[in-house]
Amino acid sequence: MKDIKILGAGLSGLTAAINLAEKGYKVDVYEKNKDVGMRFHGDVQGLENWSEKKDILEELKEMNIDINFDCDPFSSVILTNGSKAKEINSKRPLFYLLKRGSFSGTIDYSLKEQALKSGINVHFQKTLSPHEANIVATGPVPKEVVGVVRGITLTTDAKDTAIVALSDKLAFKGYSYFLVTKRYGCMCTVVHRDEMCRVNEYFEKTKEFFVKKLNLHIRPFREVGGVGSFSLKNVRKGATLYVGEAAGLQDFLWGFGMRFAITSGYLAAQSIINNKDYEKMAKKHFGNKLKAGVVNRYLWENVLCKKDYSILINIAEFVEKNIYSMCNYNLLQRMVYPLALFDLKKKYPKLKL
Repeated sequence: MKDIKILGAGLSGLTAAINLAEKGYKVDVYEKNKDVGMRFHGDVQGLENWSEKKDILEELKEMNIDINFDCDPFSSVILTNGSKAKEINSKRPLFYLLKRGSFSGTIDYSLKEQALKSGINVHFQKTLSPHEANIVATGPVPKEVVGVVRGITLTTDAKDTAIVALSDKLAFKGYSYFLVTKRYGCMCTVVHRDEMCRVNEYFEKTKEFFVKKLNLHIRPFREVGGVGSFSLKNVRKGATLYVGEAAGLQDFLWGFGMRFAITSGYLAAQSIINNKDYEKMAKKHFGNKLKAGVVNRYLWENVLCKKDYSILINIAEFVEKNIYSMCNYNLLQRMVYPLALFDLKKKYPKLKL
């Protein structure tokens, strides 16, 4: 098979396309929107760097992705519940802040430029049925949505910072955040899907909290937002390979999905190039991480949310030191998993758990 059709020009779809084109495949990518990154509007997002021992930028290079987009390392983050605060510092970057959207400097635009230079045909405002595609990379699955994000981008004189606010008054069973890099910021609330209808209300409280707490002066901004979906069983349907959020590949607790998306696109391409079983490859790479996410979400909803998140604030340094283990299905998680899976199946009956 030398002609490949990919549905969706997001991070996972374009990563797959770039790697296939590198090996001489003719690749056609179909994107329903008029450009890449259209569901983002300059959002600042974190490219996580804790679930693997190798730095994500090294991995991107190994996956044939050029690092020619704005990408700023952050080694510290402040956790607060309003009354308590704890600054976490790491020897290596915890994450890299980057922008999303359809303009120069974003990771979306960078991948598009690289894809076009590789000779990939990107068909904008065109689509096809999933069963006609070799790879489906269409983003979140509506019935498997577990959380929703609402917020704004802004310019500010505030110094570079990353603050996470934990309070059900600001973000029910989720979190709010304020990120600033090079005087450009993003302020958002992430709420549990049961409170999706009140997300605007939660964001107004989040904005009031950060403005008052940091004495902010917010200059012209743009609204941003989105949803996140999760699944354990979506990576293949017949001969079609599913990648990124279309496959439910997402951190069930925090919602960091970019690393999963890019890696899944790379694995799908390698499975085609080397004639290997993508389902087995995906299970080997993501299986334990997804199970760990189930346990982490269970503990979050049933333990860490208690007492206004003071428990998490108090153990923040322990979490930072053990975050790799907590993302990779450690012994404790293996013991808790059956209970966590049973509990979450009842709470999330539409998810493929």
